Parts: sequence; C-alpha cells; structure tokens
Amino acid sequence: MGHSLSAVCLLLILGLQASAVLTQDVVEGGKCVWYGQCGQNPSTNKPANCPYSGAPQPLPAHVTPLLAAVCPELMEEIDSGNGTISTCCSEDQVMALQGQIATGVGLLQRCPSCLRNFRLTYCYLTCAPDQSLYMTVGNTSIAPDTNYTVITELDFAMSESFAEGVYDSCKDVSMPSTNEKVMSIMCGPWGSFYCNAHRWFNYMGSTSNGLAPFQINYNFVNESMDVAEEPFSRELVPCDMKPSNSSRECSCMDCQRACPVPPEPPADGLDWLHKEIIYGVLCLSVVLVWCIVLLCSIFGKVPSSELHLHCPCPGRAGHRISDGIRCFFVSWGTGVGRHPWLVMVSSIAVVVALSCGIMHLEVTTDPVELWASPGSQSRVEKTYFDEQFEPFYRTEMLIIRPVGLKPVEQITPDGVKLWGPVFNKEFLKAVADIQNYIENEVIGEDNTTLSDICYKPLSPVNFHCTIQSVMNYFQNDPSNLDIGSVSSLGYNVTYLDHLDVCFRNPVSPEDPTVSLPCLGTYGGPVFPYTAFGGFLKNHSTDLGVNPAYSEATALVITFVVNNHLNKSLNLPAAAWEKAFLSYVRNISNPMLDIAFSAERSVQDELQRESQGDVFTILISYVLMFTYIVFSIGQFSGCKRLLVDSKVTLGLCGVLIVLVSVTAAVGVYALAGVPATLIIIEVIPFLVLAVGVDNMFLLVSGLQRAERLPTETSAEQLGRVLGEVAPTLLISTGSEAACFFLGALSPMPAVRAFALYAGLALTIDFLLQITCFLSVLYLDHARQEGNRVDVLCCVKLSTPPPLTKNDGLLYRFMRDYYGPLLSKRGVKAFVIIAFSVWSMTSLPFISSVEIGLDQELSMPEDSYLLKYFHYLGDYLSVGPPVYFVLKPGLDFSQGLEEQNKVCGTADCAKESLVMQLYMASRIANRSSIARPASSWIDDYMSWSIYNMGENDYDNPCCRVYENGSFCPATDDESYCENCDIQIADDGLRPTPDSFNKYISFFLEDIPSMWCPKAGHAAYGNAVNVVAGDNESDPSVSSSYFMTYHTILRTSRDYYTALAHAREIAKNITTEVNQGRPDNSSTIEVFPYSVFYVFYEQYLTIFEEAAFSVFISVSTVFVVMFLFSGFDFYSSMIVSVGLIVLLTNMAGCMYWFDVSLNAVSLVNIIMSVGIFVEFLSHMVFAYAHVDHPDPNHRMVVALAETGSSVLAGITMTKIVGVSVLAFAHSQIFQVFYFRMYLFIIVLGAAHGLIWMPVLLSILGCQATSPTYPPLKPSITSTAHHNSNNDSKATAPTGGKYIPASSPRASAHRFTQINHGFYSSAENPEEITSSSDSRKSRAADGASSNGVVHAASPENFDDKTLLVDHAMSGSDVTVRRGGVNYGSNSNDNASDVL
Repeated sequence: MGHSLSAVCLLLILGLQASAVLTQDVVEGGKCVWYGQCGQNPSTNKPANCPYSGAPQPLPAHVTPLLAAVCPELMEEIDSGNGTISTCCSEDQVMALQGQIATGVGLLQRCPSCLRNFRLTYCYLTCAPDQSLYMTVGNTSIAPDTNYTVITELDFAMSESFAEGVYDSCKDVSMPSTNEKVMSIMCGPWGSFYCNAHRWFNYMGSTSNGLAPFQINYNFVNESMDVAEEPFSRELVPCDMKPSNSSRECSCMDCQRACPVPPEPPADGLDWLHKEIIYGVLCLSVVLVWCIVLLCSIFGKVPSSELHLHCPCPGRAGHRISDGIRCFFVSWGTGVGRHPWLVMVSSIAVVVALSCGIMHLEVTTDPVELWASPGSQSRVEKTYFDEQFEPFYRTEMLIIRPVGLKPVEQITPDGVKLWGPVFNKEFLKAVADIQNYIENEVIGEDNTTLSDICYKPLSPVNFHCTIQSVMNYFQNDPSNLDIGSVSSLGYNVTYLDHLDVCFRNPVSPEDPTVSLPCLGTYGGPVFPYTAFGGFLKNHSTDLGVNPAYSEATALVITFVVNNHLNKSLNLPAAAWEKAFLSYVRNISNPMLDIAFSAERSVQDELQRESQGDVFTILISYVLMFTYIVFSIGQFSGCKRLLVDSKVTLGLCGVLIVLVSVTAAVGVYALAGVPATLIIIEVIPFLVLAVGVDNMFLLVSGLQRAERLPTETSAEQLGRVLGEVAPTLLISTGSEAACFFLGALSPMPAVRAFALYAGLALTIDFLLQITCFLSVLYLDHARQEGNRVDVLCCVKLSTPPPLTKNDGLLYRFMRDYYGPLLSKRGVKAFVIIAFSVWSMTSLPFISSVEIGLDQELSMPEDSYLLKYFHYLGDYLSVGPPVYFVLKPGLDFSQGLEEQNKVCGTADCAKESLVMQLYMASRIANRSSIARPASSWIDDYMSWSIYNMGENDYDNPCCRVYENGSFCPATDDESYCENCDIQIADDGLRPTPDSFNKYISFFLEDIPSMWCPKAGHAAYGNAVNVVAGDNESDPSVSSSYFMTYHTILRTSRDYYTALAHAREIAKNITTEVNQGRPDNSSTIEVFPYSVFYVFYEQYLTIFEEAAFSVFISVSTVFVVMFLFSGFDFYSSMIVSVGLIVLLTNMAGCMYWFDVSLNAVSLVNIIMSVGIFVEFLSHMVFAYAHVDHPDPNHRMVVALAETGSSVLAGITMTKIVGVSVLAFAHSQIFQVFYFRMYLFIIVLGAAHGLIWMPVLLSILGCQATSPTYPPLKPSITSTAHHNSNNDSKATAPTGGKYIPASSPRASAHRFTQINHGFYSSAENPEEITSSSDSRKSRAADGASSNGVVHAASPENFDDKTLLVDHAMSGSDVTVRRGGVNYGSNSNDNASDVL
C-alpha cells in the first residue's frame, strides 16, 4: 500500500508555538510581552508563558549555543558582539521551542529555504526583544497548578506579504511516504488542496489542533493599510534560492519554482489523419491501376498474349519430382486397396496409442502463462518483483451505487450545499453493515476470516485490516454517523462536516469538531480518490487541485489481502474469497446497486465460460458432422439411396478428424507441452475444415473414375489417389509447415496452437491416405456389390445405372456457374467489386483496434461485466506502478550514488525520484498521476531526526544495550542514540553511516515522535542484505511506488506501459552516467500487475506481420517444391493469400474486431483454410491442358470447385452459424464473427475472384509427363454432316457443354488418361496445324503427336483436344495406315 501511516499518526501541527508566545501591552521602544513559563493553561493543560512587559532579559551563557542552533537568523540579528544577548525568552522557553518545532523541522528540512523562513516566525515570536511592536496579550487566566497568571490568548500582527512568502516557500514540500505534500498535515482540516497562507497560520495558532498551548490570533496586515502597529516582517528567501552560501537550494520536488519548464511534446510530423490519407491514396492507386489493367485485358484493350503468364515448363527436375510424387501415391493407393484391413487396423492402433498420452495432459488457464512468454520482458520483470518483494496484494472490491436516493442537503454559513446521494446517512449505514459483516462474519471453508489473510501495515502495534472505505473516516462504526454538535456560528456540525474535513486532509489524526480521526482504524489514510467515484466529469483523468468529492455518485470499498509467491499459501485467501463472493451475490437491498470482484473472480469466470459454451460447441460440431455424413458422395436415384449412401464413410471421416486431434494432443502431452482452451476450441474446427475438403475430393474422384476393363479395384484406387493426392499433399503440407514455423512466436498461446495445429493436420493427412482410404475402398466395393450402407449384409437387386451421375453441384458448376463467370461483363464486375473491397481494406489495416477489453473475455451473464463497466465509470485513480531499482548502487561509497536516486536538496536534477516527479507534472503525456514515494528521502530525514548536538528529545534511531532497535515510543527502557554522522549539508547521514541503520528504519513504526519511520510505507520496498560484516548491511533492490492515471481501455493500459518503460529507460541512463566502463549496468524497470497482460499489444502488429510473412512464405516454398517447381501456381496462391489477409484486416476494422492474441491465432489459422480455398482451384486450373483459359476455368470449377463448395464452405457455414448463440462474448466476436469472415472471404475469393483472375492471366498447363502409350484410341466427338461438331463426352470427362459461348468455336476430343502406359506400336494423332497444336493433358508432346490406347480402355479422366481450329486437320493413323481426318466424313467415326 505505499501509504505511510506515518504522516498519519503524527499530526505534528506544530505545537511549535507552544513555547512561543506570551505578551503584555505594547511597551514603548519595543519590549517583551512575556518571559518565562508560569504554569498550565487551564483550557489546554499545556505550559503557558508569564505576562511580562519589561525590557529583554540577558540570556544565560549556557543557553546561547542552543538558541543559536535553533534560531541562527535571530541570533545573528540580536548579537551585539559584547558577549551579552538579551531576549524575551527564558531557558525553559528555549528548550520548549526546540522540542516543539522539531516535528516541523523534520517535515520541512527537505527544503532549506522553507525551513529557514518557517523558523523565523516562531523564533521571533518566542524570543525577539521587540515583541511588543507586533504582539499584544489578548486574555490571561490563573494557572490551576501554580496559581500564577498565564497568557491564554495572543494577538500577532503579521505582514501579509511575509505570511504569503513563508507559505509559498513551503507549500510544495513533499512527504514521500504518503505521496502528499506536508501541508496535508500542517494545514489541518484544510489539507494541501485547500490550504493557503491565512489558513496555515491560523491552524498552527489554534488550540483546536491539539498542540498549541494557547490561542494565537494572527492579524494579517497589508502594507497599504494604515494601522497603528507595525506588522511583523523579515526578509525571506524564495524556495528556489540558497538561504546561505553553505546551504543548498530546494529541489524541484519541493519547490515548483525550481522546476524547469516541462518540454513540449515532440512533434510527430504528419498527424495520424494525414498519414492515413497518404497511405490510403498510395494503396488505392496501386489497386486502381491493377484493376484498370485487368479490365483492359477483359475488353481487349491490352493483348491477352502480353498479359497472360506464359509459364515455362517446370523442367526435367520438376517433372521428376511431380512424377515421383504421383507414382508414389499410385503405388501407395494400390497397396492400400490390396490390404485395406491391415492398413486400417494398423493406423487405428497407432493413433490410439498416441492418444493415450492425453492422460498426461495439462491445460493452462492462467492468463499469465497463456499470453506472456517466460522470456518476455514483462514476465521476467514480474518474476523478479514477486521474488524480491512478494507479489502484489490480492484485492477484493465493492463498487456501490445508491438507487432512488436524492441529493443530501447541508445547511452551511454560505447557504445550502448539495451532497451526492451516496452521502445519505441511511445508505452509509447500510454500506457499513455490509462492510462489517464481510470483515467479521464471512468465513472461508477452512474457517479463514479476513483478519487471517489481510494486510496489516502497522502490525504488531496495530492489528486492524487495511480497508479503503469511507466508513474508515468513522472508524467503521455506523453509530458515528449520528455525531453532532453546534459550531461557534450556531450551525449544526454533522457527519458531513467531518467528511469535508477528511476530504481536505485524509491524514488528519483528529477532527476537533467531532473528536474523530480521519485516519483509518488500521492506522493509515483513506484517500478520497480511492474511496469515492463518479465525481470526475466527462471521463477526465485529472483530479485537479480541488476535486468535487461531495458530488460522488458511488462508493468504492477495497479489502487488501496478502499475496504470496508460494501459491499454496494463498489457498486460505482463495477459500475466503469464495465465501466473500457467495455472500455479496446474495445481498439484497433496494437502496444499493453493487458491483463486486475478488482476486479469483476472473479465473473463475473464465473456467465457467469454457464450461458454459461446451454445449454450444458440441451442437456446432454435431451439425457439421451430420452434414458431412449425409452430403458426402453422390446419389444415382431414390431406389439406390440406401446403397449410394455414405453414412459409414462420412462417420469414419469425422472420427478420423477427431482422433487426429486427440493423437496430436497426446503426443504433446507426453512431450510436456501444455494445452490451452483455444487449442481445444479452435483446432478441431481447423482440422475439420481441411479434412472435410480432402475427403470430398477423394470421394468425388473415385466416384467419377471409370474402372478400366483390365484394371482391378485396387489399381483404380491407386490411379485416383495418384491424381488427387499430390494436390492434397501440396495444400496440407504447406499448411502444416506454416503452422510449425508459426511456433517461432514468443507468445505461449500462439506457439502452443501452432504446434498442435501443425501436428494435427499432419496426422489427419496421414490417416486420410491410410485409414480413410481403406474405408473408402471397402465402401466403394460395398457400393459396387449393391450392398446397403451401414447394414452391409443386406444386398439390393436394383442394378446400378449405365452412366454415372455427375452430381448436382458438379453439373451446376459445369453448365451454369462456370459459363457465367466466362462472360466479359461478369468478369469486369468481379474485378471491380473485389478491387473496391481491397480499396476499402488496405487504408485501414493500421487502424485496426489493438487490445482485448476485459468485458469481451467474460460470459454475457457474468457479474464481472457490471464490475468492469463500473470501473470505467467510477474509478478515479489508476493502478499502482513500481519503479524497481536493481542492485548495483553502493550508497555507502559517496553522496554521488545517493544523489542519483533521491529527490531532496542536493540530489541530481535527473535523479530517479526527480524524473518520476517531473513525469507526474505532465500526467496526460506520461500516465504517471502522482510523485513517487521515496524510501531514501524519508530514510535521510528519519536518520538525522533529533540527532543534532543541541537536540534533547529522543531521536528516531536508538538502540538497546543488546544492539537491537529501540523505538522512539519506548520511554522506559535504557536506549542509546545511534552512532549516525551527519553530512555537511545537514540533510542526510554520511555515506559511512548510511547502510548501518537502514534495517532499523524499515522496522520503525510511524508515530508522532517519528513521523517518517519506514515500516508502514517501505517495509516491503527495500531488500537489505548482509555484507561481509553482518553488522554492516547494504541495500540490494528497492522500489519507488506511484500511481498511473485512470486507465479505461486496452489502449490506455498498453500506452501507460510504454510510457513507464520510456521513463525507466531514461532513469537507467542517468543512474549509469559516470560509472566505470567495466562496471555492470544498473537497471531500473517499471512494474504493475497489468503489464504482463498488455505487453503483447506493444508489438502485436509486428508479431502479426511476422506470422503472416512466415505463413505465406512457407506456403509458397512448400508448394513450389511439392508441385515440381511450379513457380507461377505457387506464386498466385501466395498473392491470393495476401489479398485475402488484407481484406480480412479490413473486415476486422469495419466490423469492430480488435487485434489481440485470440484474433492473431485466428489469423494464423485462416491461412490454412484460405490455402484450401485457393490451392485446389489453382492447381486444378494448372493441370487442365487446353489453350482456352475460360475452358480451363470451367473444368477446374466443375471438378474442384464443387468439392470446395460442398466440403469446406457448407460444412463451416453450418458449424459457424451455431456459434452465434454462444453465451461467451469472446465466442460471438472472435469465433462466430471472425470465422464467418474467414469462410465468406475464402469462398468468395476461391470460387469467384480466383477463377476470374486465372482466366485473365491464363498460365499454361503444367501437366506431368507419362510413359509411352498403348496403341489404341477413342473419341466421343461426333462430326455431323454440316461440320457442326457437338461434344458429348462421357460422364466424368473434362467437358465443355454446347451451351458454352466457347463451344461454337472449338471442337473438343476427349483423350483418356488411362491410355498412358507402355506399348510397342503407338498410335498417333497428328494435327496439320503448326500454329495451334492440340495437346493431350498428361501426355502431349512438342510435335503435336498424341499417344492413345485402345477404345475399350476408356477412362473417366479424358483430355479435350481442340480439332476444329481454323485451317486445322486431325489425322488418325495406326502403323502408317490413315484412318481418316476431319475433312473426311468417316474421321469422327474412326475416332
């Protein structure tokens, strides 16, 4: 709690005048008004002075040194040099003067000029030889103890300018232990905010402060006033000047006039808006130029030959790679078909064994472990702080708002004053009852009470818990709200007057109007900005000089509980917090609206959230599984529905997806890599997306493939796998590699996700080409055997259809959708629409909001949502921040080392404390709200307190005979003063004495006798280690605490972190200035509890860019290698990924999805899904061998687009739609909304934008080479008598319908892929056209000769050969014998 209860317990308020004053009538020439002490003032029971109107009396010689030490300025003025000094004070008065100003000296000595000016008043008041010129006796009484006349009231005429000058020189002096000004104590009920010169002197002269021996009435005389008496005045020294040549000027921390002008904020050059405009214009220009080029190509303004990508052949090495991959999968598929049961059982056994590792699974839910890398700066600093100083306190908080209550009226001398409804007495009593019940009656499961776990700063002297609450102004007793009295003006004094006093001076030990302290029962202050809320208007972050606390609209109660590095020691606190939350939830009072939180609340709610949406997630997956089961495959008719059904196959495919995830989790569980809830929630979605797409491609490929007459079922499976699997390998391999490289991310949650996702995708692919392929083979055999799905023993008599049904989506893509995209107008619309889309995304990438507001991480019915909302609305100060000074400075080696840290006079202007003070002066730019508490400054004051040669009161530092610490409060034991040597400046101990007694300072409890004792404020702030000599300890690490300004949004939090680090960096530079080159660097770093959660946002843009770069680069490299060095196909997929990710960033901006760790995981995941949408289409297009890009686009859409649409797109839309009903807001935003972006973006770009782009850029086919061909040929192109050819390809062929606009210009011949096998007598088809040679996909040669097989070996994968180009003849011959040509009516029949 960085608040020193020291200030509290002392209320020194200068009894300094105690000995000060006693006067008689004014004597001509200036005489005394008192001399000596005659007895006790009957109204105060304190010693009072004797009236005396005679001449000054000689001061005893043995008293002269004492008076000279206490009042050097007075002695200099009255010393005549003849050895005799006459004054109006006796020896008793001088002794009393020294003791009574000691407290003021202890508080003000940080500023020498202030201390000098402050002394003048009381020195001249007590001892000046001309008192009668400005002092008169007001009243006298008879002392009850001596029966002598004593002065009870004194009138003091003081110059207005003198009073203002003294106050101005002292008003800024700080008290580091409380982060307050000393005026908060010395100005009584007015506090530092409301204090001025008149109020300060009047309070110090009033007997109501409990210290003044009699009443002093100050009459402030303006120099322009015509008065008989001459007011007291002496020359003053401003606080920014030295009182003498041997003294020092005040530091900036204690004197505003000594502070340099804060620097102007650095000019940013172009402001944010101008940067965005320039960036947007550049991006839009690029997109616009690209759009215009594409449109010109569509409408023939740019020759297509100049725009098309004329891709060179991959080359011999590329063919070898692609051929090797194809041949491997052909062989593998054939082997699986021959031994399906063996492969299936073996693969199941392996994954079951791997899945057993789940028994060792550890799920990480600790937010620190999730989002902060163990090696991150914030995590390292948090660990250091926790180990050195113990973790920051556990906090339990209530924010209470009144309901239906009106403002409270108070009658004052100035009229009626309105107080906010939170000050309603009955409301406050209800709040007190709740607070006291929590403190005394709430008991944890293990009988733990608040007293067992709370923070007690004054223990063992005071055992009350630290509770920051308005009721602590009333000592937590609701009956004290009924206090009342009548003021001297006749007005009622109520609890509101006491609150007003405590607002002005929260460290006041007593409010004399009601005889109640403002200090809490625990001995420390309750600062009103921590106990009240809602008084700052318009979301201001500045408390200002006069906060309107009386206009507060909410109360804040904070119970401070100890926290421990050993987690087991926090179990009692957690048990008590559970009981606390249970009680608060059930509070019912119509006057109270309560928001609440405990330290364990966030983790409890996150756990409840993960459990609460399990049902929603299960429904999502069940719907996706159901869709897959019933949509996979094709149906040939109602009669064969039970045979054509693929329920068993779909269910197996779904199970394979699940076990691939469990196997990956099992592997990493065995390896000790902890899982996260994100993995459990997101990876099944990702693997299902990729796995379903692959399943649809495998199933549709086998269903469309006609088995050749000489081909076995196993060979057919191998042939299909050889055609489909290379593309699956390219896409899945690139996705897995991209995720594995994504594990380079330092963020634990992202790293774990990448590792689990990469392995899950790898296992899923392996299971698909083993287990699923085996099940597919068996299911295909079942279907060919006319057996019913699921009930395989039942066989139907319905014969299979003679021709295969292509399927609804296949026909739709082939006959309608593909031809539609081929139209020029549609292409132009697509290019323009997607260009506009990109133009609305590019300029706003840098404007995506960063962070994750706490509200989004909670369930929509969580009580914390209300608490977070109230925090933003009512909290008036930010979280504490600690600037930690690591070991390295040796304070015993010289004053230079101390000056680099301290903030008092003589300290460096760029010292640690001074830099923090300067930062607090520009809080709106530094996020530092208040000056830092400084243990070193308070230690300096404490160590020399009453240690002067002429001081007779007990100093703060004393020792028992056994050498242990003796507190100043112990008046009974024999104690000796510490052997502390004071430095020449009189403000600190010498370096030799510095370390010796630091542990005593940290042990001493603040009191009136030692207001700057360090136990309360610094007990945990300084680590003292024993040196070589155990009696000579030294300071190792320490911290300096202050507060951040109010932080409401994620941006506020991570901006405050950035500011704090910048300040710490500057401090580190200054601390290390002038140190030897070979010495180690002394580090200063900031720490606050929220840093570890918000550090990620400082670099998350760079982290996201790095992750995207790694992902896209990996996809390109893997595709390039596995595709046989197909550069252009790999590049166009990579470009497509960049466009997709750009548009996704635009969607995040427009639909208010912030960039954080959760969305970053989704972005990385989206790369894998986008690859599925793009790669299959691009490589399908690349392998269609035809010169017409439109034709190739249609074929790719029909064969691949239908599977992409039916598989990944529809499956995900079904699953994602359910997430809209999730209770968790984080699910609604980052899973439903963001997943919907991913699916819609992927489908739109993969099925609309990419086909159109491919048809415009038109890269040549990159079909692999094949072995020599069998001597046979077949064709399905029939040439009619009027030369109007119409293509009627068999089912499953690469077919362009007659309705296509391109069909009238071309004649297509289908060449079977199965023709490509070794043969001795190849058949040749030769085109007579040299300009446009017809090529056979998978087998065309450069001379236009196509090798074919016998007609009976016709396969479903056929080749379209254009044989109706202008001037082109097709000749068919076998062994040199011509069978016909396209000029011969028999040519088509021969073909």
